[in-house]
Amino acid sequence: MYKHLQNGSDIRGVAIKTPNSEVTLTKEVVKSIGAALVKHLANKLYKTDLRIAVGHDSRLSAHDMFVSLASGIEFMGAKAVYTGLSSTPAMFFSTILEAHNYDAGVIITASHLPYERNGFKFFTKSGGFEKDDISTILKYAEEFDGASINTKPIDDFEHIDIMHDYADTLRNIIIKKASLGDKPLNGLHIIIDAGNGAGGYFEKLVLQPLGAKTEGSVFTEPDGRFPNHAPNPEDSKAMHFFSEAVVKSGADLGIIFDTDVDRAAVVLNNGLEINRNRLIALMTAILTQTEKDAVIVTDSITSTGLTKFINSLGATHIRFKRGYKNVINEAIRRTNAGENACLAIETSGHGAIRENYYLDDGAYMACLIVAELAKRKKQGKTLESLIEDLEEPAEAKEIRIKIKEADFKAYGQRVLDTLSENVEAWAGYSKEKENYEGVRVNADKANGDGWFLLRLSLHDPVMPLNIESNSVGGVEKIEKRIIDFLKGFEGLEL
Repeated sequence: MYKHLQNGSDIRGVAIKTPNSEVTLTKEVVKSIGAALVKHLANKLYKTDLRIAVGHDSRLSAHDMFVSLASGIEFMGAKAVYTGLSSTPAMFFSTILEAHNYDAGVIITASHLPYERNGFKFFTKSGGFEKDDISTILKYAEEFDGASINTKPIDDFEHIDIMHDYADTLRNIIIKKASLGDKPLNGLHIIIDAGNGAGGYFEKLVLQPLGAKTEGSVFTEPDGRFPNHAPNPEDSKAMHFFSEAVVKSGADLGIIFDTDVDRAAVVLNNGLEINRNRLIALMTAILTQTEKDAVIVTDSITSTGLTKFINSLGATHIRFKRGYKNVINEAIRRTNAGENACLAIETSGHGAIRENYYLDDGAYMACLIVAELAKRKKQGKTLESLIEDLEEPAEAKEIRIKIKEADFKAYGQRVLDTLSENVEAWAGYSKEKENYEGVRVNADKANGDGWFLLRLSLHDPVMPLNIESNSVGGVEKIEKRIIDFLKGFEGLEL
């Protein structure tokens, strides 16, 4: 009954009725999920006297969602505490900071999705929940009748402050990494764009106490309607707006967060947007100054130029599957096998660093970048010089091809298998030798001078097709070749 609420390693659904959608995260459903969470944690941690911290981003449904979830938690005899407006990384830290040490942390968020959506991410000291954890919780939720669980008022729950303690941790990271005293950001002008989400604290609790000037920051006040732009560092309109804001303010750096601050991107003082491949390159350049034989794990759609850049720094690039948990888990697996997988990062801006518990934490990445900025400004250098050797494509395009068949995963796999078997016969095309997702194919100069990747979406009846070329007009050549092939599949909507 609740299986449809699973979104990988998260729970997501509709919390506010709109003309186009009915509520799926009703009060009764959420109370049942709260009770199910306690049952799962009791089995997972072999513990019954559970203490669970629960926070939320700026969404309009946040308070109602908290009350329902916390009521379900306390119905099972566990204790729920309210952290209020919080970031996703802070809720993980609620389980490891000495002053808190909760058995679990929950953030109520739907990341960058529209205002009517909401959901949950769960943490214990060992990290974020996996897909199997979510499946189990939703299965247990069916055992409970949420309507029979009394709803407690929000004031009946203990309120705690996690964000100040988490911000203390972030400030100490900048101080340590910059090695410029207690005010390492003196003389720097750094602005943020919180997208009206939960990231506004970074300006007042992290940057300003370390000496930074922050005039010109935008959308730092929480507003669950997200009236200004999509709170998403991947969104081109959001990035373009913030780039203009950075240049207009004369700032040395701009930092943009998503709603719950587990993702970030930056803008340099000249307006250059550092997200996607550029962000991965910048983080690699920062980390490889101290990390030797580094392994950088990314998602599957990163560019050929990025691989060359990473390899030029003495590191190894592993282009793995889409999905931030896939990338993180592959990095952890490689570290456990003896490799130095110090960074797991998706082009979406989810970046997890080994020294930070492999937590996808946009604020932590921002701290490393800010510390590097402070050091380099002292040396008369720029952040941009760190990635000046990154080769970028002349053109890039993504096409999302719908699958019309009911069993879309099986049909999509058939398309991929057929492509894999036939593409080597195409003149000028060759399959990537090491590939973990879909079919990635390189095109020589005469046939497009780039590459394409055709894969299955993680959850939807869609086959994303990513194409990049190093030459103007190359994408069109590659697109024509692959689309001509796909026309042989009637189950695809081309």
